[in-house]
Amino acid sequence: MKLLHVDSSVNGAASVSRGLTRQVVEKWVENHPETVVEYLDLAVQTPPHFSADSLVLRRPAGDSLTEAEQREKDLAEKLVSQFLSADVVVVGAPLYNFSIPSQLKAWIDRLAQAGRTFRYTQNGPEGLAGGKTLIAVLSRGGIYSTSEAGQAMEHQESYLKTVFGFFGVTDVRVVRAEGTDMGADSREAALRTAAEQINAVTDTEAATA
Repeated sequence: MKLLHVDSSVNGAASVSRGLTRQVVEKWVENHPETVVEYLDLAVQTPPHFSADSLVLRRPAGDSLTEAEQREKDLAEKLVSQFLSADVVVVGAPLYNFSIPSQLKAWIDRLAQAGRTFRYTQNGPEGLAGGKTLIAVLSRGGIYSTSEAGQAMEHQESYLKTVFGFFGVTDVRVVRAEGTDMGADSREAALRTAAEQINAVTDTEAATA
């Protein structure tokens, strides 16, 4: 079994999401000792933002490419192949200004490839990356999940569930630590709740293709 561990926080050792993804991976390996872990730190290995050169993925095969287009094609192939080869994907996503970090979005933009992670059919889009387990590890300074207003402002969990669902991933598990910037008691409660969720999401066998 292969697990891809992805971090995206720019907050280094102080990052809540990084600490939680590490706990998820450690617990998963404890429960599934045959797991091989591959690590991707998007704050260090940051993909360039999507650009005109990125549209090379929509070009017909065999077209001549500029150097920039070839680099983009190679990067996209590397990232999507890494994602597709994983049975379990653990994604650490802090909430930045109501959404995910831009470097995490840039990674997802490279995964969204017609013919690789989805395709269009007469009956609408069809995901091609099913059979995986996605564990979304979310950190939030405030609390968003307990009110309609908060849920409307949050484009982190909702986006990740939507985009990976579009890719065909149906086994999506969530670890959520929120209220981490609302005082020591709130932070402690958030981390305690997240620890309980980590035990739950790592307790069962991963779905495999």
